[in-house]
Amino acid sequence: MPATGSERTPPRLTVRVKLTALYGALFLGSGAVLLTVIYLLVRDQLSFRLGTAVARTIPMEGLQASTALRQTRPDGTLAFLPAAEVTRAVEATTLETLLLISILSLIGVAAVSVAAGWWLSGRVLRPLHTITATAQRLSSSNLHERLAIKGPPDELTELAETFDRMLDRLESSFDSQRRFVANASHELRTPLAVQRAAVQIGLAGNPTPEKAAEIREQLLTANRRIERLIDGLLVLARSDRGLAKRTKVDLHTVVAEAVEQYRAEAGQREIELQVRITEATVSGDRVLLTQLVTNLVSNAIRHNTEGGTVWVRTDVFGGLTVSNTGPKVPAGQIPQLFEPFRRGEGRTDKGEGAGLGLSIVDSITRAHGGTVKAEPRPDGGLRVKVELPRG
Repeated sequence: MPATGSERTPPRLTVRVKLTALYGALFLGSGAVLLTVIYLLVRDQLSFRLGTAVARTIPMEGLQASTALRQTRPDGTLAFLPAAEVTRAVEATTLETLLLISILSLIGVAAVSVAAGWWLSGRVLRPLHTITATAQRLSSSNLHERLAIKGPPDELTELAETFDRMLDRLESSFDSQRRFVANASHELRTPLAVQRAAVQIGLAGNPTPEKAAEIREQLLTANRRIERLIDGLLVLARSDRGLAKRTKVDLHTVVAEAVEQYRAEAGQREIELQVRITEATVSGDRVLLTQLVTNLVSNAIRHNTEGGTVWVRTDVFGGLTVSNTGPKVPAGQIPQLFEPFRRGEGRTDKGEGAGLGLSIVDSITRAHGGTVKAEPRPDGGLRVKVELPRG
């Protein structure tokens, strides 16, 4: 249904028009006030000066208040005009001339100021037009574009730089999400393919009890892998949303419980656990912090060499350090280890777990406002240090 006249949206005034109108109104207002003050001062001074001049010109001896000035007529006769009337006539003519010149000057300069304001506001707002046009043009396919506005350091260039940094974060986030979806699809496809093959091929016909037990174990293994992946994805999604509330958490207690939980597994792998726990209280979510610590400890145990060592340390400043022996890790590969589904040297098809361990650690740490750093040990293995805000 077409919009009626009463429903039409009124024309939108741009910021440039508003700024120009503001410049013009301010100039006209200040100019009018200035001219009014000048007019009043000139009027008072003119009246006083003319009266003084007339008094000095006419001899005062013997003259009454009605003393007149003489004026020669065209026919040669004399006419007498009162001095007060002459003063008023000169004053009125002078003030009218002053007022006319002032008004014309104010109108001319106001027109110049409006034109200057229009040009100046256009130059000032040009970066905003660039930002608006770029924001309207951007999508997930061209997030690599940047404003790159050059100019003196001011609020607009700062806004442009902030916008570019925001685009950097968005591009990184989109790339990470694309990799995450692709890798998650790959991770889920493998166990699902194993399950489908076991059902379609292994259970075809009448399998023997031994064959059925083997197939059942394959299905359970694939199911456990899917469960680990889904659990990891849920924890990652929860930590990415941030913390709804914070409480004081005894980090040393969480670490002690996690170490005790994996002590049996470390014994089976002949890995020595060296633990030095100092009391530390941090601010955060206990469930997520428990997941963080268990991920670090389990990774340090599983990605180790037989007969290796795991070192676990806490400090009073809310720091947690987990180190382990193991194969050497190139320093350039460290950032990749914090990406989802990365298991050393970029492999996504081997190794235990779902490849979400360090990415979950990184996400939980950021949700708590902390920092996490990893570095390779000279003799092999990895050292991961997490710093959390104190409670």
